[in-house]
Formats: sequence, structure tokens, C-alpha cells
Amino acid sequence: FGYLNPKEVTFGNVLKKAGYQTCIAGKWQLCGDASTVTAFGFDEHCLWNMHSYRGGTPNAKEPKEWFSRYDAPTLYRNGKWTKHPKGVYGPQVCTDFITSFIEQKKDQPFFVYYPMIITHAPFVPTPDSVDKHCKGKKRNFVDMVEYMDLLVGQIVQQLKEQGVLDNTLIFFTGDNGTHNAISSKTVKGSIRGGKMKMTNAGTRVPLVATWPGKSPAGKVFEDLVDFSDFLPTICDVAGVQVPTDRIIDGRSFLPQILGRKGTPREWVFCHYWGPGREKKQTREFVRNQRWKLYDNGKMYDIKNDVLEQSPLQETAPEVVAARKRLQAALDTIKKRQ
Repeated sequence: FGYLNPKEVTFGNVLKKAGYQTCIAGKWQLCGDASTVTAFGFDEHCLWNMHSYRGGTPNAKEPKEWFSRYDAPTLYRNGKWTKHPKGVYGPQVCTDFITSFIEQKKDQPFFVYYPMIITHAPFVPTPDSVDKHCKGKKRNFVDMVEYMDLLVGQIVQQLKEQGVLDNTLIFFTGDNGTHNAISSKTVKGSIRGGKMKMTNAGTRVPLVATWPGKSPAGKVFEDLVDFSDFLPTICDVAGVQVPTDRIIDGRSFLPQILGRKGTPREWVFCHYWGPGREKKQTREFVRNQRWKLYDNGKMYDIKNDVLEQSPLQETAPEVVAARKRLQAALDTIKKRQ
């Protein structure tokens, strides 16, 4: 699905160097093998979709069942393929791997990265589904969300039982919008998923952080956060230096986690060149809390036009000023591409 340049540095590398025990479970989709995962800073792994590419072609020794992620999954576990029997649920295997890791490493600094397998198409019944043969996407999607919640709760409970919950910062977020086959009813009306689209429905996701005793419960920030902000934030939490041998785009949002003002970013940049994108679609945008500018020049007031149905044409001073600021930001990114 993708490829991660071996010259890149991950938060796994940074924390491993700082003495943390590290673990990754769930999705990989970045090519390589066990040595690749280790080189990116992870001591232990339990991964789905682990392609070991050689010279640009898939390794012929890979099991054909690599795509099985839910019932009877095939997972790459600390360098070895494991084909699980029917009745074994992939997301549960990954979660159990993590809780076991926590129990083993509870007396040491540890870091777990969990890019979850669930919730994701194909939408199929979970072990807790009443109808094990249901083919309804919406019903199975609901069941998957509930099961995901169960797995997150299992990890939190393990942290509590091992006596380390109060010394653990937990992040929960999504990587993209919901599948467009799913419409969700919210307090603001029905919202159709926008996965693989550049609208809010495809690119704006929840971010929840909890650190018992340190982060204020129930506080909501409207600050912009970009995925590039995780590396400096994690470094800030661990008290280690951000890598200085490369350009780091992110900024720490640890102050906000602790309930302080911090230094919120003025804009975020987003691009999508992957599958599902129509050839004529725009590929990049820069946005702040209200205004959004695409690389094709179209601009929207997304605070008042969430579905982006009316490109701005007016020459009101605030629109002109916003376009100028966002265009300067987009130009800064393009100079580095």
C-alpha cells in the first residue's frame, strides 16, 4: 500500500533511543520485514498487511491469506507469520498482544503504537454481533465501532490493573473520515462519510487525549492539530530532543493537553494522492479554523459552508486577507516539494 523511506525517523526511534520499550500492533502497510520494523524503533510487533517486498515485487513466500484481518487472520508476529484458525478475531489478537506487552513492561518506560485494524471495510460481523451472517454495512459498522470501544477499554483496564494508568498518556484519533457508504446521525444532523475526499468529512477527525491527574477532564480545544505534531509532542512528553538533522513541521501540543494555552498553529496543510482520488480533483489544501484554500485556487468559508458548495468569489477585505495568508503558506510548502 505504501513505503516508508528507511532514512526517516519515527517516534518509535526517538523513544527507543531514550530508553523506552516499544511495541506496534495492527496495520503496517509500509513494506519490509521484521528488520524494517525494528529499524523504525519497535522492539515487538503484531502486524497485519505486512508485505515483504524485494526489488519492487511482493515476496513469493508470503501467504496468500495476508488479506485476512478479521476472522481467521494472518498476522506477522515478531518476525513470524501466524495463520489463526476460524473463530479467532484479528483485532482481539492485536489487543491481547498489547495488553501482554504492558504487563511485561509495566516497570519500565514503554510506548505502544496501535494503528487499529478495526473499524474498516469490509464491514462484517464481530464476535459480539447478534447476527453472525449479517451483510448490512451499517449494522456491522455499528457493531465494529462498539467492539473497537471494547478493545480500547480493555487496554485502559490493563493499564489500571498494572498500576500505571496515572503515569500513561493515551491518544485516540482517526486517520481519515468514515467510509462514504456510512451516514451517521449526529446532533447537527446526518453526516455522510467522506473517506478519500478532501472535505471535512474526509480529513477532519476526533483527537482525544487523556492523562489522569495531569490533563483536565472534559476540556475541549478548538486548536488546529496536524499529524506532524505528534512527534514533537511525544518528544516533549518524554523529555527528549526533537531530531535536529531534518526539517520538523510539527509543533508540540503538550501545553493544551495539560490545559494551558500553548502555541496553536495558524494553519495546517493536507494532501492526498492516494487511491480513490479522481484525476481532476485537487490534491492539496491549506486551511485555518475558518478558511480553506485548495491548490486549484478555490477557497471556501468552511465555518459556514461545511460541505463546500459555494466557492468564494467576493472581494470582501477579510476574504482577500485570508486568501493572501493561506496562499503564502501553500507557497512555502510547494517550495520544499
